[in-house]
Amino acid sequence: MKQIDFMFRTMVAELQQRTFDDDWSEDFPPTGRFVPVKVDDRIYFYFDQPDGKGGQKRRYVGPEDDKEIALRVADQRAQKTDYKGRRKLVSTLTREGGLIAPDRQTGEVVEALARAGLFRLRGVLVGTVAFQSYAAYLGVRLPMAAILTGDADLAQDYAISAEVGDSLPPILDLLKGIDPTFRAMPHISGSPRSHAFRNSNGYRVEFLTTNRGSEEYSDEPASMPALGGAAAEPLRFLDFLIRDPVRSILLHNAGVSVVVPDPARYAVHKLIVAGRRQNDAGGKAKSEKDLRQAGILFDVLSKTGGGNGLAAALEEGWERGPAWKNALAEGVEAMPKEYLGPVDRMFGVIKR
Repeated sequence: MKQIDFMFRTMVAELQQRTFDDDWSEDFPPTGRFVPVKVDDRIYFYFDQPDGKGGQKRRYVGPEDDKEIALRVADQRAQKTDYKGRRKLVSTLTREGGLIAPDRQTGEVVEALARAGLFRLRGVLVGTVAFQSYAAYLGVRLPMAAILTGDADLAQDYAISAEVGDSLPPILDLLKGIDPTFRAMPHISGSPRSHAFRNSNGYRVEFLTTNRGSEEYSDEPASMPALGGAAAEPLRFLDFLIRDPVRSILLHNAGVSVVVPDPARYAVHKLIVAGRRQNDAGGKAKSEKDLRQAGILFDVLSKTGGGNGLAAALEEGWERGPAWKNALAEGVEAMPKEYLGPVDRMFGVIKR
């Protein structure tokens, strides 16, 4: 792991801000207005915009206590698109700064979902594509072997999807706009709902959601009202991963503003799931990748001021009960020696 120069870290921050500015401007033009709505003692912002038929179209924006959203709602103003300038920033960061851009397929899929409103509807990019974005977020170069992927994983909390009162356009239509060979994949349970889509090249887009705590919901995909007709696969431990996510940037085209798990939670989550992979060739390869990514983040966060957040995430996981403790211990035991040092030191402190 090598930290990039301060100049490039500054460029990342500028690119991320300008990308979010442009996304916000496209989603919420000055012809509309923000409306606060109180739900269960919390205030959420919605955006009302003329629908061209004499009525209003309402879309969900986000919670009032999101500081970035509250600031922009309070100071709404037109944001000029600087696509060409942002592309130059992305090019400089990848060619001269040594940061990695996603492959074209991944970039196009994530960009299309972002523009459709996935992250506005509190979706979270997870998996290896999220890990790729940590290079820019943390200002470090990551090894290529840890960031290669052939799929995109997206998550949304089940309760959020049910309560947000808004939805993406049809997911399959969005994906077919990128590649007409995308098809909905049948679920192993035989459910008519599909949580995964794949194209003729084998590229897979999968939607995940939090486990609702009952076995009756664990064997088939959950219906997700906000995901444009896509269902989502319920997974254990996902609630831990996607709690309190952060904004980052994917270095595709002019930059894609994304929401990803907090890197400390990502690292601890990878420790937990590594030992739960199937014991076949595919499962072992995924487990090795999980552990490599966890080890890299433990090392990076320990060296870049993220140690306290990492300790807090690890302690939270440790205190969730015996199953979590066993999973964490198994993950640490299986950690490759090259990354074991920072993981073992942090784990030793938590166990005391």
